[in-house]
Amino acid sequence: ELLSFSPLKNCSSHPLALLHVSSWIVACERSAARKMAAGVERVLADQVLKVATAMEAELDREIEKLDKMDDDELEGIRERRLQQMKKEADQKRDFIQKGHGEYKEIGSEKDFFDEAKNSPRVVIHFYRPTTVRCEIVDKHLKILAAKHLETKFIKLNAEKSPFLTERLNIKVIPTILMFKDSVTNDRIVGFDDLGGTDDFSTEMLAWRLGRKGTINYKGPVDPPLNAPKKRTTVLHGRRAIRDDGSDDDFDD
Repeated sequence: ELLSFSPLKNCSSHPLALLHVSSWIVACERSAARKMAAGVERVLADQVLKVATAMEAELDREIEKLDKMDDDELEGIRERRLQQMKKEADQKRDFIQKGHGEYKEIGSEKDFFDEAKNSPRVVIHFYRPTTVRCEIVDKHLKILAAKHLETKFIKLNAEKSPFLTERLNIKVIPTILMFKDSVTNDRIVGFDDLGGTDDFSTEMLAWRLGRKGTINYKGPVDPPLNAPKKRTTVLHGRRAIRDDGSDDDFDD
């Protein structure tokens, strides 16, 4: 109805006429917006209905399939499920025997090679005892180690590991390296990948570790939001340099 009458036909330069035209344009825009919103809602409703219908149909097919099975087939399903549960329990027991489920410090560079070789997935935190941000990482990794038995979580003092820090190009403390099948497949340098803040959540770290499959992460695809970034400690030779320009000597 709004579009059936156009005040532009008799529009003059009179202020009241211009005001009338402006009101007519706004009314048209609002009407179009309402129609568009209604259209979007209808499309979404149709999509939800289609998904729900498809899920219901799939469920009906599964129920019908079960109804047609005889006792031997049902027993076969039950047996396969029991075997799967037994396999998972054995794997969990094996992980625990290898030290999974806890976050611990290893004493030497040699221990690092043993840990990387004996576990398919390893997370190692290169830390320095005097760096507060390493304590933040410790807190989160301890929580994740208990939740993710599929991955080994360890830490190593970077000051006492000159060969590895050089070979693995460790220049920023804290640095977290991720290994799969004894090969480095990802790293977290400082806190930039965690939102650039000291106050990142354990969920944020879990999300980041899960990006390359280092842990079995089942959370949201998008990362959580964090506060503004803060400084990180950087290693350079035998000195630690912070990005604010100050530096600290390593302890001898």
